Amino acid sequence: MSGSSPTDSAEAFAEAVLAVVTDIPEGCALSYGQVASIIGSKSARGVGRVMAQYGHAVPWWRVVRSGGIPPTGHEDRALEHYEAEGTPIVPMSGGRYRLGREALLY
Repeated sequence: MSGSSPTDSAEAFAEAVLAVVTDIPEGCALSYGQVASIIGSKSARGVGRVMAQYGHAVPWWRVVRSGGIPPTGHEDRALEHYEAEGTPIVPMSGGRYRLGREALLY
């Protein structure tokens, strides 16, 4: 019988992703790729799929695209959470924003 890892099944992968996201402190964030790396995967897109399906159960706004860009389509809702948590925000052109470097757990 071979050993198993947290990413052996889709369910275990999802559970691992959600556990990492749950542990991200207020005012901080990780990128999709960083979450994948923490659980021993290279699948940032897989993390994105988990977040799209199950992210409502965890602080989803704490998982961002590389460079601190908030989740696509959820920028306004995420901003409410960032402001409530005191997450550093950097304004960008066109009314867009990204998280400040000090918020990113790199």
